[in-house]
Amino acid sequence: MPKRNSSVVGREFGNGVRGAIEQSGMTQRGLARLLDWQEAKVSDLVQGKGGVTELDVVRLLSYCRAPHTEVEQMLTLYRESREKGWLLFPEDGVPDQVHSLISQERLASRITVWSMNLVPGHLQIAGYIRAATEKAVGVKAVDVDALVRARLERQANFQPGREFVFYVHEQALRLPIGGPDVMRAQLTHLQLVVMRNYITFRVVPTAIGAHAGMAGSFVRLSYDKYEPVVFIESQNSGLFLEDEGSLATYAEVLKRLDREALDAEQSRRLITSLLD
Repeated sequence: MPKRNSSVVGREFGNGVRGAIEQSGMTQRGLARLLDWQEAKVSDLVQGKGGVTELDVVRLLSYCRAPHTEVEQMLTLYRESREKGWLLFPEDGVPDQVHSLISQERLASRITVWSMNLVPGHLQIAGYIRAATEKAVGVKAVDVDALVRARLERQANFQPGREFVFYVHEQALRLPIGGPDVMRAQLTHLQLVVMRNYITFRVVPTAIGAHAGMAGSFVRLSYDKYEPVVFIESQNSGLFLEDEGSLATYAEVLKRLDREALDAEQSRRLITSLLD
């Protein structure tokens, strides 16, 4: 099946349109009739495919009686929806990139993670998340609980029906986040979940020295219906990359990590050895 021409920000815009329609109590067919549009035009919008003008967006949201702040947010997304890539900065206590990554992961069929310093987010227990969050620069104490909840919410996507591949540097398993008790509980949890048949977990050993992933951690999202994207999270922002050059570069990083990492059984034995 051909991949749809839909960017990450376009899909986020589509999600917002869908939410506005649902909150209005109307159906897509009913709204199309009011706007004198083909129903396919509304369908394309909620799928992030565009095909409308800014005035069309305002008209649609007006019929849905969307609040002014929501209209402004949607127009901002609409204006960015033609860009190949999307840079997100937090506007409140929970960074927008967390919510946006969760949204995109729900659509993905294969999620590939390279994690250099921490146990990957999908595999973290609450105590580990809290300990890491409390040490993060720029996170207010009053926002810690909300961030922990948001990151645990991400794990709702961690289930059969999609494939997960994790490449994790050995140092991430040895860094004692939260102290010995939290780390032991985290490694025990890790030991159990990596046995699931929809998970591939492989460790890049410290002994090899320099490796292909030294530029930093990232997530690659692959879809049945869309082109893949790469997500990079920094200290206070998140970046979705969709251009061909970036995707090719990160695909090569994963190929090299695949050659450098221990196999799945060796990786499981390493986790067990850390618990002895």
